[in-house]
Amino acid sequence: MLRRVLCTVLFVGALPSLAEVSQGHISVVLLGATGDLAKKYLWQGLFQLYMDQVSNGHSFTFHGAALTALEPGQRLMFDVLKKLACPPDEPPNRCAVLKDQFLKLSQYHQLKTAENYTALNREIETLLRQEGLKEAGRIFYFSVPPFAYTEIARHINSSCRPPPGAWLRVVLEKPFGHDLESAQQLAAELTSFFREEEMYRVDHYLGKQAVAHILPFRDQNRQFLDPIWNRHHVERVEVVLKETVDAKGRTSFYEQYGVIRDVLQNHLTEALMFLTMELPANVSKAEEVLQCKLQAFQSLRGLEKNSAVLGQYQAYASQVQEELQKPQDYISTTPTFAGVLIHSDSLRWEGVPFLLTSGKALDERVGYVRVLFKNRAYCTQRETLRDAGHSQCKAKQIIFYIGHGALNTPAVLVSRNLFKPVMPEGGWREVVALSDLHVFGQPLSDYYVYSPAKERDAYSILISNIYHGRKDFFITTENLLASWGFWTPLLESIAHQPLRLYPGGVENQHLLDFEMASGEVAFTLAEPVELLNPSRVMPSDYKSIQSRFRQNPLVSAWSEELISQLASDIEETAHRTVARSGQFHLALSGGSSPVVLFQRLARHHYAFPWEHTHIWLVDERCVPLTDTESNFFSLHKHLLHNVRVPYFNIHPMPVHLNQRLCVEEDRGTELYAKEIVALVANASFDLVLLGVGIDGHTASLFPQSENGLEGAQAVVLTESPVKPHQRMSLSLPLINKARQVFVLVLGKGKHDIFTLLSRVGQQPRKWPVSGVSPSSGQLVWYVDYEALFG
Repeated sequence: MLRRVLCTVLFVGALPSLAEVSQGHISVVLLGATGDLAKKYLWQGLFQLYMDQVSNGHSFTFHGAALTALEPGQRLMFDVLKKLACPPDEPPNRCAVLKDQFLKLSQYHQLKTAENYTALNREIETLLRQEGLKEAGRIFYFSVPPFAYTEIARHINSSCRPPPGAWLRVVLEKPFGHDLESAQQLAAELTSFFREEEMYRVDHYLGKQAVAHILPFRDQNRQFLDPIWNRHHVERVEVVLKETVDAKGRTSFYEQYGVIRDVLQNHLTEALMFLTMELPANVSKAEEVLQCKLQAFQSLRGLEKNSAVLGQYQAYASQVQEELQKPQDYISTTPTFAGVLIHSDSLRWEGVPFLLTSGKALDERVGYVRVLFKNRAYCTQRETLRDAGHSQCKAKQIIFYIGHGALNTPAVLVSRNLFKPVMPEGGWREVVALSDLHVFGQPLSDYYVYSPAKERDAYSILISNIYHGRKDFFITTENLLASWGFWTPLLESIAHQPLRLYPGGVENQHLLDFEMASGEVAFTLAEPVELLNPSRVMPSDYKSIQSRFRQNPLVSAWSEELISQLASDIEETAHRTVARSGQFHLALSGGSSPVVLFQRLARHHYAFPWEHTHIWLVDERCVPLTDTESNFFSLHKHLLHNVRVPYFNIHPMPVHLNQRLCVEEDRGTELYAKEIVALVANASFDLVLLGVGIDGHTASLFPQSENGLEGAQAVVLTESPVKPHQRMSLSLPLINKARQVFVLVLGKGKHDIFTLLSRVGQQPRKWPVSGVSPSSGQLVWYVDYEALFG
């Protein structure tokens, strides 16, 4: 049958001679062949692939598959195939022949059991043997929910792999997990059946023509972009996808994912990576592109709760109640709008804000990637006296216009006062007859405007790239996990964050406008927002809070307010000490609790006397200082990297000497103790910041520690019950010589130990923190409400 089909096409001149059709046969299996995605995009994309490649040496068969029984499934599938269309420039005669042959080369299978997959494999092998064709490869397109991936993968791996010498390409649709842990689990399951080079994870935004052209544009315009594609010239970058539709009819999906998981973690992040990654020498080499992309991920600064503003359109809650049969008092905390501020710590992009924004029920449907350049020009003459389009005083920007909006077409726009870009001949054409439309407040005449010579659907482009084995248009396991590793901490921190309600459409007015300040974002309008989790107790519910704990001052508040107060108190102590003695010696603990404090100090306390401050460590893990487990690494990442402390005023613990870690003979503890004695008057730190572990440890002084709880030794080596086990720590006697000691206690997990400490005396061998009692200084406890009340 296959040979008859080929000969029919030959007869109408669509193919060269049959002898030339010898590169091998490709079997395409579309799983979920009767689903919505297949109906809307995938069958049309496969038909486009057939039209493009039928004359280029491969033969094809197309196997639609689903759980539906043979007869009804076949009827559903062919109802879709009969509606396939050719591009407008395709000659009608050729179109009719190709469509007829595509239908003859397509067949439906019920794939439900292991036997079904074995039968499919046998059918493919029989066909090839009868036609005398060599197998080039097989494509399995998973247009099915991710929960079905593992079982299907097992069947393909066991009974449907092509023979040696032929390739296998397995195409996977998102979502690829819900967070880092679920993505790791799914990835582990799939890699037990398929090799990395066999998997093609689809993000259809990488097939959008404007997005797909970002890397080629940067490559072809290196001469113009190299001097200006950096933090010295770029003011900010915006990656935006706005939708006018709401989530009605999709709330079961949306309640699980929300706008960040649905759009920002994948589509917008992928577009951002194309912008920020370093250009490889050859952008057509997939391995080099993917490696540069991974490095761009690794340079992104971690997100915090204040990196995002969140909203929810007002009708969403009632839609959820109706569609998911939720009770009337059910309140959803799922965001339908998000604006997220991202920073990169790479040398190229340090300090440049990247804004990722998406939402439903907004005022327009539009997508774009916009690079706005700094403008240092001052123009003396009036605009009317100059060529306005080339005025150096006008905004300078490059826009990759994804579609819809005012232009209603993919486009690349470059301000005329920047440069005239090089664009690929035949692929993009300059739009000369410009309308009176305005884009970002400027008439189109202010831009060089280019649109695709031939518009193509994203899935058609991606299916073509699958056929050609272009892995750089798809998401590798490594890049997927890097993306989830970046987004998951934010998703966890905003799980109960207040959402701003908005009416939807043009009525939103300025409700969702937001601004950047001190590395954070906040809504511009200071209207009260409605908290969508009323079960949480708020500070106003506490009328009276004890002001002392263990006979020492106690400061308590919700965590954000508490950290703000603690940072202010540290700054006040620093100013007071510098005024008295000229220097401020600050010893800081490691662990997770101080991280938010470090970030607060770096971003909000610009008057802090850093130039007169010495930074010491209270404790350190016995790992290299470049290890992410290192306390110094965390301190450097979240504080030292962002403030101007003189190099000689930074004192990491010497845990790594003579190319080995925390070996007693290297005398690292003695070296640190001598450094303290040499620089700190009376070895009395001006301020020591401590935390508390759930077992009552503080610094790296653990219950029943053999070293550090008493005696004359100032710095000791200790053993932790958790990895990494070896630690270096200031001793309890040295800590108690400090002028001030602040103890920070955060989170519900610390409630039990905090309650216990309120009932015991000084028993440092059982609970080391109970032995903190400055001999001539002051101890202050900073405890958030969750630790205080549980």
